[in-house]
Amino acid sequence: MGEDGHGRRALSAAELFDDLGLDYERAFGHLPEQRAAVEWLAARLRPAARVLDVGSGTGLPVAGALALAGHEVTGIDVSARMVALARQRVPAARFEQCDVRDFQAPDGGFDAVCAFFPLLMMKRAEASAALRRMAGWLAPGGYLVSATVPADVEDAEIVWMGRRARVSSFPPEQYVRLLREDCGLDVLHHAVSVFRPDGPAGHPEEHLFCYAQRPAA
Repeated sequence: MGEDGHGRRALSAAELFDDLGLDYERAFGHLPEQRAAVEWLAARLRPAARVLDVGSGTGLPVAGALALAGHEVTGIDVSARMVALARQRVPAARFEQCDVRDFQAPDGGFDAVCAFFPLLMMKRAEASAALRRMAGWLAPGGYLVSATVPADVEDAEIVWMGRRARVSSFPPEQYVRLLREDCGLDVLHHAVSVFRPDGPAGHPEEHLFCYAQRPAA
């Protein structure tokens, strides 16, 4: 990864979120569309459902809300600092330092998977493969609730929250098509919204939220 004009290199996902720590929760922890997505999911889950939170961060708000509702929550994150914070803040859930590309789970092993922004620092091919893996972890009738920053970019270097990173993403229609055609899911809802993170480093960004379901048959 290259250096910028100030001699700072682009960070890996683990390095970036190790550095951010609770600053990420302060900036993005009150995202209305994320709260609505978790509430939508919780209203449809059976009691004590098995839920995987990919890119679980500090554990709040997603894993915390679902664990409080009585569900069996597993969170994975590439950042050791985030995992340590999540274990402290949401002791009712289980957290593991792991990349979604390496995580092992049985086919149909979860009733739901939450994936709020965990794929942006991967190449497009890796992100597509990760979505297919997550879809395969869903039990028949299970839900994938996800969000991304929609954009037609591949391995672009940006400055985000004062740190340099390399990101890739998809335009909204391509992301939805991936869920439907590559992952074989029924897309029940998708919408683009704009959010301005709290704090001086926050700039408005578009978010695409999708609710999808693995066919029951």
